[in-house]
Amino acid sequence: MTLTAAQTSSDLPILRTVEDLRAQVAAWRAQGLTVALVPTMGALHDGHLGLVRRGRELADRVVASVFVNPTQFAPHEDFDRYPRDEAGDSAKLLSAGCHTLYAPTVRAMYPEGFATAISVGGPAEGLCGAFRPQMFGGVALVVTKLFLQALPDVAVFGEKDYQQLMVIRRFTRDLDIPVRVEGLPTVREVDGLAMSSRNAYLSAEERARAPELHRALTAAAEALARGAEAEGVLTGIRSRISEAGFGAIDYVELRDAATLEPVTAVVRPARLLAAAWMGKARLIDNVPVAPAG
Repeated sequence: MTLTAAQTSSDLPILRTVEDLRAQVAAWRAQGLTVALVPTMGALHDGHLGLVRRGRELADRVVASVFVNPTQFAPHEDFDRYPRDEAGDSAKLLSAGCHTLYAPTVRAMYPEGFATAISVGGPAEGLCGAFRPQMFGGVALVVTKLFLQALPDVAVFGEKDYQQLMVIRRFTRDLDIPVRVEGLPTVREVDGLAMSSRNAYLSAEERARAPELHRALTAAAEALARGAEAEGVLTGIRSRISEAGFGAIDYVELRDAATLEPVTAVVRPARLLAAAWMGKARLIDNVPVAPAG
């Protein structure tokens, strides 16, 4: 196997091509080893590293991919300014016990003449799917390609992007892709803010206000578990985060935890999900809701 980018100074192998990735995975398979895949868009934080550590618990070897996927961004979104730091990401991955970084180019993932798209429904409908209609088709496309390129036993994703996790589980089942999809609970800062690469867009003042989103969701989940009426609780979340300084609120919704279908009462496990803008940062978060009673 040829490592086209050889290695970083930290000695974490970086693979750039499908051929090199498949050769590495095949070598591990020949040794009887299992493989976990952790797909990311880079700008890694402790939440991502938690996915790598979970991958190590589930498999013998872990491949993390770093690829800012253009097909899930609309023209007006932040593809060009999305934070990128391959050297820093590589060092962090090594510290978490990752075995290989897969960092393909856009041309390698979408070569000239590429003409295939994936359409997803079900859990992709509504929520972020309503505000970013291109997103989940792009996610389904790139994750399917990563699954077929790496052929892992298991892939690990964070629950912060809960709708994305449900979409990936759905199309993995629908397309009979033989990969186990594992979800990891959201990793948070000490004050409760969900870790996200886009938190870098927050000013110091905005960063101080941002944790109110999680506090509002947590308080609302507790109220619903005590039997509070859902419509009033959702209205209360909107009021609370508006008063905290959030601008546009894309959605605050209560959904079934397994199907993501809208619900008006919590009779089985549910999720409160929200997306709102703090300055230039679109923050998303969600919390589980136990059945009332």
